[in-house]
Amino acid sequence: MNKILLFLLVFICLKTSAQKKELDHTVYDSWQSIRETSFHPQGKFIVYTIAPQEGDGSFIIRNVKTGKELNIARATQAVFTENGEYLVAKIKPSFAETRKAKIEKKKADEMPKDSLVIVELATSTIQKIPSVKSFQIAEHGNDMIVYLKDKKGDINKEGSDLVMRDLSSSKEKSYSNIAQYLIHPKAMGVVMYQVKTKQKEAQVLLATIADTNTKVLTKQVYTATNFVWDEEGKQLAYLVEKDSADKALQKNYYLAYYTLSQEAAESVFDKSNNAIPTNYIIGGDRKMKFSKSGNKLEFGVQPVLPIKDTSLPDFERVSVDIWHYNDPIIQPAQQKALESTLKSTELVVINTENKKATYLGKIKDRDVMTTAEGDGGIAYATIDSTYLLASQWQGFSLKDIFAISTSTGQRKLIQKEWKGNLISPSYDGNALLYYDEPQKKYFSYNAITGKTIQIAKDIKTSLFDEENDLPDDPNAYGIAKWMDNNQEVLLYDRYDIWLVDINGINASKRLTNGRNNKIISRFVETDTERKTLAKNTTILIKGFSELDKSELLSILNLADGKMNLINQVPMHFSTIVGAAHSNDIAVMQEDEVKSPNIFLYTLEATKQNPNSIATINTQQASYNWMSSQIVKWKAYTGKMAEGVLYLPENFDAKKKYPMIVYFYERNNQTLHNYLAPAPTPSRLNIPFFASRGYIVFVPDIWYKTGYPGQSAYDYILSGTRAMIQKGFVDSTKVGLQGQSWGGYQIAYLITKTNLYAAAWAGAPVVNMTSAYSGIRWGPGISRQFQYEKSQTRLGASLWERPDLYIKNSPLFSLPNIKTPLVIMSNDADDAVPWYQGIEMYSDMKRLNKKVWLLVYNNEAHNLVERRNRKDIQIREQQFFDSYLKGAPMPEWLSKGVPAVMKGRTWGLNY
Repeated sequence: MNKILLFLLVFICLKTSAQKKELDHTVYDSWQSIRETSFHPQGKFIVYTIAPQEGDGSFIIRNVKTGKELNIARATQAVFTENGEYLVAKIKPSFAETRKAKIEKKKADEMPKDSLVIVELATSTIQKIPSVKSFQIAEHGNDMIVYLKDKKGDINKEGSDLVMRDLSSSKEKSYSNIAQYLIHPKAMGVVMYQVKTKQKEAQVLLATIADTNTKVLTKQVYTATNFVWDEEGKQLAYLVEKDSADKALQKNYYLAYYTLSQEAAESVFDKSNNAIPTNYIIGGDRKMKFSKSGNKLEFGVQPVLPIKDTSLPDFERVSVDIWHYNDPIIQPAQQKALESTLKSTELVVINTENKKATYLGKIKDRDVMTTAEGDGGIAYATIDSTYLLASQWQGFSLKDIFAISTSTGQRKLIQKEWKGNLISPSYDGNALLYYDEPQKKYFSYNAITGKTIQIAKDIKTSLFDEENDLPDDPNAYGIAKWMDNNQEVLLYDRYDIWLVDINGINASKRLTNGRNNKIISRFVETDTERKTLAKNTTILIKGFSELDKSELLSILNLADGKMNLINQVPMHFSTIVGAAHSNDIAVMQEDEVKSPNIFLYTLEATKQNPNSIATINTQQASYNWMSSQIVKWKAYTGKMAEGVLYLPENFDAKKKYPMIVYFYERNNQTLHNYLAPAPTPSRLNIPFFASRGYIVFVPDIWYKTGYPGQSAYDYILSGTRAMIQKGFVDSTKVGLQGQSWGGYQIAYLITKTNLYAAAWAGAPVVNMTSAYSGIRWGPGISRQFQYEKSQTRLGASLWERPDLYIKNSPLFSLPNIKTPLVIMSNDADDAVPWYQGIEMYSDMKRLNKKVWLLVYNNEAHNLVERRNRKDIQIREQQFFDSYLKGAPMPEWLSKGVPAVMKGRTWGLNY
């Protein structure tokens, strides 16, 4: 009897699995994900958004203790007041409402408006306010919110109503024609720029809670912008333009300064100040910043550019780009960076007590690192202007490192011709840590003695990437955090965290013990306000096991060195957020079956295994899903290789399945990543194909400099054959899919083997001799560095090793191809030159090979428009179904779509 019951149970389970639906293209829009997770300051509530791929999301406020939830449709950008009594958020218009307005071609200011929602958390009372453009809550205040009403028209020119609201009483004060504003950091008032009207001139106003009247800080302004309070709310600075034109690229600002004891703001700096070079002005696009103490104020200045010649009408004016051989940066890169170049400024530090200004020199402010949250006497800068030319073929530029006095502007050279990216000053600014890539060493500069020494010499393991296979110096594993004594720092090797003395006196101390078990340990910051770590602090460590791909959460006590495991699971941890004033943390966990969900932990040294708190994607249970596993094989190089194998949920090892091989470089660490069915920009939609009876194999690839094509062959082909040998893959029904670098490797592979029955290559490079000096149109830079130093890994220029460029170019072996190939190569590709796809299509067509070229108009390297992403998913399925499952061919495959039929038919019919 028991055997009969067991048989019936197994039969029912198998039947249930067999009855599960296959994923189709209608499922995408409703598939959900969790976004915008944040904690209540005291950890009492957690908020998050459950958002479909297309449509309206749900904003959830969950009581951590009781589990009670409040759902607010379409809420976003939520902020708690400091005491945690209120939550304020915006509510977006509905998807349907916005779509309807787009169809009706409404202007931007006629589109549906956002609303504001205020939630009193103790009572779950909700108040909604329609048509709100923006809002602000004080960082250290609890009872006030300020919001700007939205309306038809240009708010920057006409302003709108600004409302100051008392949250506890719901009383409001309203101010008209406000274009910009900034709430006081302790909620004591708001400063605002009121635009000009027929009745009055534009002015800057200050409204306070205590006073029913507003104070005029600056009268008769043309514009005012860039408001900034100091941390205590005792000082205010902003930029004022007295007279100008709207279309001027550079504004003639002066710096207005105000303290609460003053009757009005005063001008403390303008273009006539002797601290800055002649023909310099204040840059209005750089955000100003008070130091932590308020004793210093940072802002930017920039040179005045010559006015463009407008003496000739447009139709008689020459438009030409001049490329000069001595240009440090080529013209396309200059043009791509033009807007940021025009906005770029050089740093000035003003002493707020005596108003003395210090100009730090002709250094872009983004290259300057101030210290002690702006109060430090030393700043550090990296300058690469002398070395930019070589970045065209190196992919990097050398830099000179300087220490700069913030009181005098004097600078001292620390390191000349430094190659690296990792540089970090101590909090107090008295030390600077940097990693030298060619030497593979860390160095520490002491600003007091002026000396530089090598540190961490006693660490015998590599502090740089042990697995680097690029023809360039390896990067360092990195810095975790400075200690609060400014004398020690936490550094990483491949597996562990080390406490290192920056003076090179005390021995380095290993804080974790991951190397023996091949567990990578990394510090996770749970306090966004923390600048350094105290010696008695307990910190969160996230671990990853290279052996079984599980992940770990642990607590490390820096005082006694004890490390306690909280949890270890065969899952992937992604986003981790902490509450500001409690030990609560929220961890986003996922695996290949469970979509990312929130799990609540505490920073305590106890084993914890919480359950997820959200309910999403319940529809997944109705579909045939997939499982994943790590597979290993010996590559043709003799190295043991790894990959991920995805199997349909209803997999039967006795059957033969078609298989698609998808790859880029190395992906074994993604074993437990959740892959949502979605119209992807270019990647293979793995769960979709697995659900429909395909096996998907993702092999890791290790590269040898000079031979990227052969490296791909050695790992991909050997891995494919190893999977076929398992007995459940139909060797006549194996396909390839890859994008960009993956697309190149496909193009190379199908010239060397006929194993694959179908191939799909997105944005492939096929001719390295022509692609070498092409342009990556996204940043506008030359592609030469990519071949000499980066991903393509040839390690030499075209003239040094032309044989490598030819040997690795599929173009020269196209006659060998027998595999049907679809190429996607878009006419606005911003990474790989469009003509690479055209070359392969044209030459294969000339050779009478089966080839199709998809060109999505005005699309980038990876598809951006969702409608195009959906389209390519359908075509990809049709292509592989035709060649790997024997399904009928749609018209676009069998006949094509002539230009005259474009827009009349998509060729998707059979």
